[in-house]
Amino acid sequence: MHQAGCIPACHSTGVIVRLAPLRMNMQHKKTITLALGGARSGKTAWAENHALSLAENGTGATVKPCYLATGQAFDDEMKARINRHRALRADRFETLEEAHDIASVIASRHGGEVVLVDSVGTWITNLMLADADIRSAADQTLNAVEETAASVVFVSDETGLGIVPENAMARAFRDHIGDFNQRLAAMADEVRLLVAGIPMTIKTSSHKDL
Repeated sequence: MHQAGCIPACHSTGVIVRLAPLRMNMQHKKTITLALGGARSGKTAWAENHALSLAENGTGATVKPCYLATGQAFDDEMKARINRHRALRADRFETLEEAHDIASVIASRHGGEVVLVDSVGTWITNLMLADADIRSAADQTLNAVEETAASVVFVSDETGLGIVPENAMARAFRDHIGDFNQRLAAMADEVRLLVAGIPMTIKTSSHKDL
């Protein structure tokens, strides 16, 4: 019988020469994931666990996933919320805080790394308040996602299930985030919709081109 992991090579002399075992390519495969849901739906918790799972199944390195937090502390309540979340994930993630230019952070990451963006809704709100060119920011971010060798997990709000918002700013937000979600979902390997903490599969890698 042949020794496990070895490939026999027969020569004209009849001597069997055992070649070195084949090694599987354990290089990290890049994936793009979108976790959608309403408020308190469980989307962030699912995305965090998914990012940690991707990091564990990568190259075996001990580098923590990058938690790209987009929140800004406009008041004491938000400041306390940010501090609480930062403390809760300190031992599991490397936290970076960026309110506007998330494209540069994503582009700076390398193969085998994982970036978790939390959240798209807060990021778009920041851009609106800064009177920024949201279409341009979206283009730059999606280009960075496409070009980076790192895996990227996005947390975003699903705002298209309710009635038409009453005020113009809310309608603009709905339109901006809806457009970004559609463009990101089109290029994503996996899309999950979280309802009451339960992840429902909207798209998998086998349906990436749908």
